[in-house]
Amino acid sequence: MDAQGRGRADDFDPADQWVFDPNTGNYELRLDPADAPAPQPADRGTPAPRRGSGPAGPEGGRGAGKSGSGTGQNGSGAGGPRRHGDTRELPAQRDRRAGSRSAGGGTTGGTPPSRRKPKPKKSAKKKALYWTSGALGFVLVAGCGGAFYLYQQLNGNISKVDVGKENPAVKDGPVNILIIGTDARSGKGNQGYGDAGSVGHADTTILMHVSKDRTNATALSIPRDMITDIPDCPTKKNGTTKTIPGERNVRFNTSLGQEDRDPGCTWRTVEKMTGLSIDHFMMADFNAVKELSEAVDGVEVCAAKPIDDPKSHLHLPAGKSVVKGEQALAFVRTRHSVGTGSDLSRIKLQQQFIGSMIRKMKSGDTLTSVPKLYDLAQAATKALTVDTGIGSAGKLVDLAKDLSRVDIKNITFATVPVLDNPKDRATVVLDEAKAAPLFQMIRADHSLSKTDGKDEKKDKGTSDDKQVPKAPADKVRVDVSNGGGPIGAAQETVDWLQNSKAAKLSTNAGNAPTKLAATRLEYAPNQADQAATLADWMGLPKSALKKTTADAGPKVPMKLILGKDFQGAGKSIEAPAKTPDGVQNVNADDKNICAK
Repeated sequence: MDAQGRGRADDFDPADQWVFDPNTGNYELRLDPADAPAPQPADRGTPAPRRGSGPAGPEGGRGAGKSGSGTGQNGSGAGGPRRHGDTRELPAQRDRRAGSRSAGGGTTGGTPPSRRKPKPKKSAKKKALYWTSGALGFVLVAGCGGAFYLYQQLNGNISKVDVGKENPAVKDGPVNILIIGTDARSGKGNQGYGDAGSVGHADTTILMHVSKDRTNATALSIPRDMITDIPDCPTKKNGTTKTIPGERNVRFNTSLGQEDRDPGCTWRTVEKMTGLSIDHFMMADFNAVKELSEAVDGVEVCAAKPIDDPKSHLHLPAGKSVVKGEQALAFVRTRHSVGTGSDLSRIKLQQQFIGSMIRKMKSGDTLTSVPKLYDLAQAATKALTVDTGIGSAGKLVDLAKDLSRVDIKNITFATVPVLDNPKDRATVVLDEAKAAPLFQMIRADHSLSKTDGKDEKKDKGTSDDKQVPKAPADKVRVDVSNGGGPIGAAQETVDWLQNSKAAKLSTNAGNAPTKLAATRLEYAPNQADQAATLADWMGLPKSALKKTTADAGPKVPMKLILGKDFQGAGKSIEAPAKTPDGVQNVNADDKNICAK
């Protein structure tokens, strides 16, 4: 521990502050030797008093001891050592909340004997689960949160940025966390990695989406050199708010650091790009990789061929190696000796490293080691800058417990699909054809785990579309109204239906009387064939189809109300059930990935 306000500088190993309590079967933090539990009497005829209970003493404290009796030098209670046959009660453990001190320096009050049965001791396995119940399940954000119970010590490690949005640490529904790795050259351990004094960029950015039911998660890497638009960004500094103007057609990594942009600017850029609402951000620098890898005593990585990169100073033989410290940082930074030598190849290395780090953090030799958990908690909190919604160790613990329910086998790494930029070979542009369904899939909270594709269209069409033949295009009669889509969505859809699908009986019904979150198609029983055709064209899920009870007249149209989920004419309303072809994705638990 350092001695500058974040802990003590005593001459002992911080891990020795953890004391095993036989009454609970857990380790407890003892920052002061005086906090250690009082020795248990040999004679069990008089049970030890319950902590903090009993009648009120003269000064409002609780206990049976007389005011001013104090504690003897030997720490065994008022009046000296306890001898065999001595029936005097032992003093209760000091309780900072309930106890009060008398004029003589002792704690007033006492407690009646407790008849409560002692708690059963936890097994070694249960103790490990206790320690790791706060595991965030993601390296830069979390890894292992068990030691986060060092609230007071760890709170001082965490840096916060007010991005103008303060969401609760835990919520119902899906959770989106933005992980940012900055290449800032300032700060301890960050010098010597390129441009001296650089304010940094969004060098590594991963959007972690955790499903509503916490059964799966997607970690989506965003290429730093992708050309995109950065929206206007309000930033807070020294109590004042300044809006930094947005920019069009610039590198994604300039969303942080440049023009005094803070992580909130990267947050807003990703929201604009993906259509997802972000809940929290966590940012770390170069030093985080070094210290976290040291804390777990190294991370196993694999290279399909020897790596010899003079720029990153990485030298690895073919096959598996264990890296930590400077070598670990070199692994996640290298790109010239792997793949195509681009940032896209480096992303694959980073995903391999993070998956291996998660496995190491969740391994038995880490979970059952108090010193490792302590070092890991210190490294993680010192490395992090977060939003105010999770700006304390307590809030991080709450978030960690919630996210730890995701099994590593159900975490998928993917990369935003891009194409070479024809105007600048050093940059890339978004591959809209692949990115749109990918973002739609994540917004719909669908897992990116591989499937056989059998269920991809099972939720489209009418509930009885197997028995109802689809109507020809010239028989589809529908009024289209805008109930939440973009301005002009109804006319855009009518134009598409008439010109692309030859549905000449489609008309623009203007704005709907109410706004809808989801698109809806209302049809009569005798219009089921028309509904099946339109649902197939637009990719409507069954939940969007509402059948009335009575048949409609021959010239009565169906009613299509476009909701907020409408993305544009010709774009499926229903998200795909499997990862679109051509989108790079790997499983976090895959131990056989090697850099090529």
